[in-house]
Amino acid sequence: MRLLILGGTEFAGRAVAEAAVGRGWDVTVFNRGRHKAPEGVTALLGDRTRPGGLDALRDGRWDAVVDTWAAAPRVVRDSARLLADRADRYVYVSSCSVYAWPPAVGFDETAPVVDASPDAGDVPYAEAKRGGELAVLDAFGADRSLLVRAGLLLGPWENIDRLPWWLRRIERGGPVLAPGPRDNPLQYIDIRDLAEWTLSAAEAGLGGPYNLVSEPGHTTMEELLTACVRVTGSTAELRWTPPGEILSAGIEPWTQLPVWVPRTEAAELHNSVYGLSVAKALGTGLRCRPVAETVADTWSWLRSIGGVPPERPGRVSRVGLAPELEAKVLGL
Repeated sequence: MRLLILGGTEFAGRAVAEAAVGRGWDVTVFNRGRHKAPEGVTALLGDRTRPGGLDALRDGRWDAVVDTWAAAPRVVRDSARLLADRADRYVYVSSCSVYAWPPAVGFDETAPVVDASPDAGDVPYAEAKRGGELAVLDAFGADRSLLVRAGLLLGPWENIDRLPWWLRRIERGGPVLAPGPRDNPLQYIDIRDLAEWTLSAAEAGLGGPYNLVSEPGHTTMEELLTACVRVTGSTAELRWTPPGEILSAGIEPWTQLPVWVPRTEAAELHNSVYGLSVAKALGTGLRCRPVAETVADTWSWLRSIGGVPPERPGRVSRVGLAPELEAKVLGL
């Protein structure tokens, strides 16, 4: 397979690139050159946001394109139009954020989506991803477009700092604010499992939207944090705290305490990230590795780069809880 990845050096794009190289595919990555490309790929440089930025893609033909763009939909539009006659399939890594709010419990790919335009510039994330989907559909048609609506992404190369934040916090030791309940069910996908499914789906000629995340309840908050304690070798003490106490202290789920969303106190948000139906993807062979493996491999990668995940240019992270606030809630 001849694969073109628009991106290919960070998180999702890098995972796809490395998985494709591992399959022996002919892989080309196209990006701005801010990060080193994976071994075994052909690297092309260009800035999709600037005039003439796609010139490096004027020649060449590919069996599939994978695009991870998450900003202005018109950038996806221009790329898809350019490649429509020289690629057999366009895979767009989208997001479950495209679904209209509030989502129903167990929503699937037929659920209503937000209004968006493929010609838009800078718009909110949900509209950007839906606009990107529309851009791909316009250029490639429904049969040649694969829309990967990803849920929570974890694993090596994470540049959002959710699991890495927990690993660093737990490594530091001492009493740790562990958000309850312990059995709070989580639903996520290891980025490497997303990559493998995406490549297999592209090779099989699948089209249309697919929710891509683990089954509901794949793991729990307790299993995730306990795995963090184990792999770091930390003496941290997990102090499980009821959701009401955490929220009354003004702590925001998902951002200040990454990954955590309480089922009852933040039910709509919980449904949107931990209540997806993935029956369609499971029916095509989706397999998700256990949480212990994701945590261990993320920790190994994090240590290999000095303990600090790469920055995301142009994006300000709000992830993580200030030590002072954590100590206050714990009564320290």
